[in-house]
Amino acid sequence: MDKHALAAFLRSRREQIRPEDVGLPQGSRRRTPGLRREEVAQLAHISTDHYSRLEQARGRHPSRPVLQGIARALRLSEQERSHLFTLAGELEHMPGRLPSREVSPSTAALLDRLADTPALLVDDTCRVLAWNPLAAALFEDFSALRAADRNFLRRIFLHGDGDRAMYGITDHRRLVTTAVSYLRVATTRYPDSAELRSLIAELLADSADFARLWNSQELRIDHHARQVFQHPQVGPIELDFDILTVPDLNQQVVIFTAQPGSDSYQNLQLLKVIGTQRMDVPT
Repeated sequence: MDKHALAAFLRSRREQIRPEDVGLPQGSRRRTPGLRREEVAQLAHISTDHYSRLEQARGRHPSRPVLQGIARALRLSEQERSHLFTLAGELEHMPGRLPSREVSPSTAALLDRLADTPALLVDDTCRVLAWNPLAAALFEDFSALRAADRNFLRRIFLHGDGDRAMYGITDHRRLVTTAVSYLRVATTRYPDSAELRSLIAELLADSADFARLWNSQELRIDHHARQVFQHPQVGPIELDFDILTVPDLNQQVVIFTAQPGSDSYQNLQLLKVIGTQRMDVPT
């Protein structure tokens, strides 16, 4: 159980709920945004003291019924509910380790077969583990980077140069929020990982944008969305991205597709001709 992370998450979620959202009068004497602690406790059917101690990082290990009540009271999404339970120590984690960075032969073969579609494999820390040539053409030549630098969060927040920081993505907020959310989930799965702590400390120290997003406690993972890439060679490419989870490995396959026959599809085919190269350098 991570008492301090749990406390910060509860406070942030409580402050996002308006009284009228849960059928309570707004009133005129509220000194803090969102609900009061006693209101959350009432909605969760637990004592105010028990809930207050959790928010102050002084509480004992909450039971599953208590967590379920709090999740309902704070109107948590499924992702947020899962995060709450993990912070409270209700899900297994792997002390001192990170997600597997071994690429299974079947996953590698899948990426190779998607010749007309940019596709890549990432772990929970957003490190790129494998990619196909069209993904390299869309983003960058990952083989030219050190393994530790093949990380979208590092590339976006630490090594960017204007639009290049976001690979020409015109509306990057959802994609970046998803990436940071995966990192947040990784901290609950691997709380003893020195490598993970070092990555977060580096991002917090060197990027005010990352620090703001990290400290907001926002947790939202979009498994499907649409992004527009302003590619410097072929122009705008509007792509749908889908995230598919590799079971038992905490890895995600990210696939980008264009509407067949569209201008974006034609630009993607042009990119395939002028921008592909072999990406089979060992990690």
